[in-house]
Amino acid sequence: MCQEYVAGFRLLVSNTTIPLKTAVTFALQMKIMKKLMLVLGVCFSSLCLLAQAPPAGQRMQMPSIGHVYGKVVDADGKSISDASVVVLQNKMDTATKKMKEIFLKGTATQKNGDFDIEDLPVAGALKIKISATGYTPIDQSVSFMQAAKPGGAPAGGMPSFDKDLGKVKMLTDVKQLAEVTISARTSSLRLDIDKKVFSVDKNIVSAGGTALDVMKNVPSVNVDIDGNVALRNSTPQIYVDGRPTTLSLDQIPADAIESVEVITNPSAKFDASGGGAGILNIVLKKNKKTGYNGNVRAGVDKRGGVNGGVDFNARQGKVNFFGSLNVNQMKGRTTGTTDRLNLLDSPQTKIHQVNANRNQGTFVFGRAGLDYFITNRTTLSLAGFRVHGEFKPYETIGITSDSLYSSGTMSAFSNRTSTGGRVFDGKGLAFGLKYLFPTEGEELTFDANYFGGKNSNNSNYSTDYYKTGSVDRTLLQQIRGSGKDANFVFQTDYVKPIGTKSKFETGLRTQIRSRDNLNNNYVFDEGAGQYVLIPSSASNYSNSDNVYAAYGSFTSQIKNFGYKIGLRAESSNYTGKLVESNEKFSNS
Repeated sequence: MCQEYVAGFRLLVSNTTIPLKTAVTFALQMKIMKKLMLVLGVCFSSLCLLAQAPPAGQRMQMPSIGHVYGKVVDADGKSISDASVVVLQNKMDTATKKMKEIFLKGTATQKNGDFDIEDLPVAGALKIKISATGYTPIDQSVSFMQAAKPGGAPAGGMPSFDKDLGKVKMLTDVKQLAEVTISARTSSLRLDIDKKVFSVDKNIVSAGGTALDVMKNVPSVNVDIDGNVALRNSTPQIYVDGRPTTLSLDQIPADAIESVEVITNPSAKFDASGGGAGILNIVLKKNKKTGYNGNVRAGVDKRGGVNGGVDFNARQGKVNFFGSLNVNQMKGRTTGTTDRLNLLDSPQTKIHQVNANRNQGTFVFGRAGLDYFITNRTTLSLAGFRVHGEFKPYETIGITSDSLYSSGTMSAFSNRTSTGGRVFDGKGLAFGLKYLFPTEGEELTFDANYFGGKNSNNSNYSTDYYKTGSVDRTLLQQIRGSGKDANFVFQTDYVKPIGTKSKFETGLRTQIRSRDNLNNNYVFDEGAGQYVLIPSSASNYSNSDNVYAAYGSFTSQIKNFGYKIGLRAESSNYTGKLVESNEKFSNS
């Protein structure tokens, strides 16, 4: 030891004139002083501990200065926000004398996945539980005090009261994701760049009615007292699921409708024959819930008309089957009064009309189909529907009218009663193929649709002409009509997103339509005792219309300004024939 000190001081004083003996003496004195200071420090520490020792039988309380922090990420290293981080500790339950986990502190991860919990007890083991929706929960033990060495010897080193758990990786829990159900109510109105979409599937006002009742509650659509629908003061085209249809609005039950799209400015995707009024596209409900589910409904209106329906859906594996049946009974009543004053007549003349209508009938609407999920990206769909209806209208019209003669005006009164019946049958079949590309929003679809139907109607009119308060004569008339139609539509569409705000659409379409319509008017001949046909008032014709089209459109947005431009090319061939005269005409 002395040699070490001597060597050290030789290096220190190699450039000085201090004698070697003096250096050795100084080193020995320094060693004695160091040992003395160490003994004094130990004694002082013992006195401090003795002064702070707790009373006998009471354990010393360790301070709560523990600090745990880290970052929660998924399997790809992306941050998980709003994950629950809970700290638990095992303690003895004084009641049951058993150990149980008690809650100490908790927090939720920030947007970047970070969490930070302070003021934790440093004595004993703690458990960190991390959970998030869609991920497998994680349990992790944390201890601030180092464990004792084997044999009971105390652990060496100082304890660390800051624990960095680093990046805690959570794995996706597929089973849990399958059990998560997210439900939200969307707004009843959605504005797109070329249409307005009104959600009506939750509209209880029109439940049990027809599509005509739905339209009465759709803004920008006008429905008059006779059931005529107008959009921008013109008659719009009626589409069902994006395809033209010959169904009238009173032949579609309201309970089968999910939404109505009001397309006042049709894009290049739609036929050029849409006219200036636009398109009303009726989107029917379609259920794809997993498992077996359905609903049954029934109602009655204040006139005693009953309605009911049933929906059923079954999805197992790759097959989804859906079906619905709706029955509506109608007992409608309409009353009206019309007054017309001819101001330019001299003297002025007027017409006063009072009418009362009764319309009773029933129609049945059935729809069934299936979806086959070939892969996660490819889906085949097949659906068909059937509709049948019978109506028996009844109407009375009382008319008081003025006639102008050279001698003045003369009033006359007539009363017309009409009865009849109307029957229609329709059926349709739709096939669809949809393929989703890996890029979100990019898709290719192909659709083939058929709809056909036939109808018949007859009306009987009896008009009584009054003179001096009694019936002077009676005119009997009759209208007999029938018709049938068929529509085929083949269409393919492709959508390609460009960035986050733009997309390109293109497609091909073929539409083949044919129609036959017969309407004959008869008047009763008292001399012959039978109804006689009036050829000049007959309206019998048949026609076919074929349209071949291709389109392309581009949609984008600049800040709050959205725009859509497109181009459509069409080739159409129309042929018609008047049945009575065999006169033919065409247009290309």
